[in-house]
Amino acid sequence: MLDMNRIYTRTGDGGTTGIHGGARVPKDDPRIEANGTLDELNCQIGIVRSMLRCPVKPGMTEEVKPGMTESERSDGRYLSSEHFSASETNTGGAERASYDDILHAIQKNLMTVMSQVATPAAERSKNPNPLPENLVANCEATMDALTAEAGPSRHFILPGGTPLAARLQLARAVCRRAERRLWTLHRQDPIPEAILQYINRLSDLLFVLARCELARQDWPEERWQAFSYKNQK
Repeated sequence: MLDMNRIYTRTGDGGTTGIHGGARVPKDDPRIEANGTLDELNCQIGIVRSMLRCPVKPGMTEEVKPGMTESERSDGRYLSSEHFSASETNTGGAERASYDDILHAIQKNLMTVMSQVATPAAERSKNPNPLPENLVANCEATMDALTAEAGPSRHFILPGGTPLAARLQLARAVCRRAERRLWTLHRQDPIPEAILQYINRLSDLLFVLARCELARQDWPEERWQAFSYKNQK
């Protein structure tokens, strides 16, 4: 009998793992590879969220923002930026959503996506974790609002800038890999179209978030070259 107090089960020692519906597949199965990459993406986003607001030590009330030098941060203060002001508005008058709110919603969506990906198509109707409604549309709406703040994107930019922007770019790259792994699985066992579209849009959203972070911190983008596939003025 399985001891529920143990984190380990020993059931995977033979190189297989269980999926939704009870079947067992190799640990390097395309389904497991896709979900493992989505899990990695979720962890990267968790790191970004941890950078947004960390506890301030007792007696320390000042904020330390991304981009500050090591000497400016050496007094023991912790990162706590202004990104969370839901009432703050951009020049277009649209409400500026909190980075943390956006990323928290993404993490929850990814958990649902992973549950769906872990379920074979023939068993998916039995999955108790339905995809949120308007998953793709909401992602696009968030992206549009942030793009209005950051300005149009017409260039490839070098990943980097503030620590937060750099981490968002890393999450974007992992998201692209997750999309590739999902398409590999899709050829073997169909993935819901909404998931494929969402992960595609999500990588773009993470790119826009990185640009928005640079804009909010008044940090210049390091541009490589213009997009050749977009109309340039």
